[in-house]
Amino acid sequence: MHTPGLTFAALSNPTRLRIVEHLRGGERSVGDLVSTLGVCQPGVSRHLRILHDHGFVRVRAEGQQRLYSLRPQPFRDIDRWIHDYRDLVEDRLDRLEKLVESDRSESPSSRLEPRRD
Repeated sequence: MHTPGLTFAALSNPTRLRIVEHLRGGERSVGDLVSTLGVCQPGVSRHLRILHDHGFVRVRAEGQQRLYSLRPQPFRDIDRWIHDYRDLVEDRLDRLEKLVESDRSESPSSRLEPRRD
């Protein structure tokens, strides 16, 4: 299993993100991606290999062509990872909101007076 850092690193490249976006529409050949993305064939192949090595895409041979498609599980794993942190961040934001609201409920003059420690 890849760590979140390696997973996000694999998706951090703009060309790889564009490939993922195009593969959302279904299976595509390298040639289709080359013509759609305007990236040279070796470049597309290199990015597909990285996505494949990180489990984001599967490949199947059909005659001389290799067809690539997305594997859903890595994206589910990312969603689950983000969800865990979303809960943490939302909890912290809720606490911050309560702190701000309690500060607002103080009288305006008390907020303007300098603190004496």
